[in-house]
Amino acid sequence: MSEELLPGYTIRRGSTLDRALLVKFMQRTYQEAFPQQDFSHLARTVEQYFSRDTPLWWVDFVEVEQKETGEAGGQDNSKSRSVASEATQSQNSKLGVSPSLPHSPPPSLRSSSAIAGLWVGNAIDQVQGDRHAHIFLLYVLPEHRRQGIGTALMQYVENWARARGDHQIGLQVFQTNTAALNLYNQLGYETQSLWMVKSLKPDKYD
Repeated sequence: MSEELLPGYTIRRGSTLDRALLVKFMQRTYQEAFPQQDFSHLARTVEQYFSRDTPLWWVDFVEVEQKETGEAGGQDNSKSRSVASEATQSQNSKLGVSPSLPHSPPPSLRSSSAIAGLWVGNAIDQVQGDRHAHIFLLYVLPEHRRQGIGTALMQYVENWARARGDHQIGLQVFQTNTAALNLYNQLGYETQSLWMVKSLKPDKYD
């Protein structure tokens, strides 16, 4: 069952049958930051952590669905698409984002109508000892960015976390991902700790 996230976009709960699509979305997220790296190992991450206790949501582009439905049933849905387009542009104006309509998703993801994904796990606050939501994945296809989807998804998951009694929500982001950092800062997220690593490769300091 889906509900409106933004005019022109709906959100629906995923299931444990969506592992393959979740892996594709995760791989695209990391490949944008590290284009030369092989991220096939992320399938193991999904296999280990993805369950009914780690909810997943997908965002669908409504106009695409209406067009496909109209073609299949021999109906003219141009009016519906026009209304959805006008509503999307109105919402974009309020959010201060680009009014241009998105293009088709890349071939590797065309088998699904999902244009964005949100995967959430659980973490324990090491100071207070409370369980809280932790965002594993937030990804929007490039063709659908600057439509306010990322912000809407963050607000959606924050409302979900509050409803189940969480007192905070956490995430991890690369310092090089300035777009994500700007979004999280605007939404009130603060740096609480630093994740530090040291390479143990023999030639690192030779």
